[in-house]
Amino acid sequence: MDTTYNQSWLGRTIAIVDSTDPTLIGRTGMVEDESKQTIQINENGKIITLGKSSISFSIDGSTTVIQGALVNQRPEDRIHRKYRKA
Repeated sequence: MDTTYNQSWLGRTIAIVDSTDPTLIGRTGMVEDESKQTIQINENGKIITLGKSSISFSIDGSTTVIQGALVNQRPEDRIHRKYRKA
């Protein structure tokens, strides 16, 4: 299993690869903050808050696609959790 799930995402670049909102697909930005249900990214100087449950994303150009609905935990809980291979 890719360790991307268990690492801190702060300061890393995410790219939205799928979403229930088609306007979010393709957006990229640096992770500024993460909570249990949201991720805040800095996209060209503008802070955007995204709901984890409605997006799938990759981090730093990784081929691993993270389903946001599967990582609805606080960051400190997500880091220590074991994820099954999808």
